[in-house]
Amino acid sequence: MKLPRISTLLLQAVVPAVLIVLVSCPASSLAQATSSDHVVSSQVLQQQVESSSAARQKNVDTLKQFMSSPTAEKAMRDAKIDPVQVQKAIPTLSDSELANLSSRATDAQQKFSAGALSNNMLVLIIVLIAIIIIVAIIH
Repeated sequence: MKLPRISTLLLQAVVPAVLIVLVSCPASSLAQATSSDHVVSSQVLQQQVESSSAARQKNVDTLKQFMSSPTAEKAMRDAKIDPVQVQKAIPTLSDSELANLSSRATDAQQKFSAGALSNNMLVLIIVLIAIIIIVAIIH
């Protein structure tokens, strides 16, 4: 007695069984299962995009406000950095760069207001942030 080969067994038994199961299932139930299996709805995605956009705009505004202060403009001019170029470069920064520099600017303003930073330290921070902005847009 000769044993059937595995490939012959597959062709004669398994493949027809799978085809019968697929044909017997209604196509509408398969379509419904795939359409309801989305991980994230479009509404949730829209909300995430809107919140991300709002956070980015807040960071841009914070950084622009910090870098447009009279102290900042004077510090940049003294360091031979064009304040207009820095202002124009701010929106071109990546989200992570904006978030980082915005938080640093906010922290520096708070520490300066509280008296923890001297005017010279604030000027140094302003110049460093301006340099970081320029380097970030060049690379």
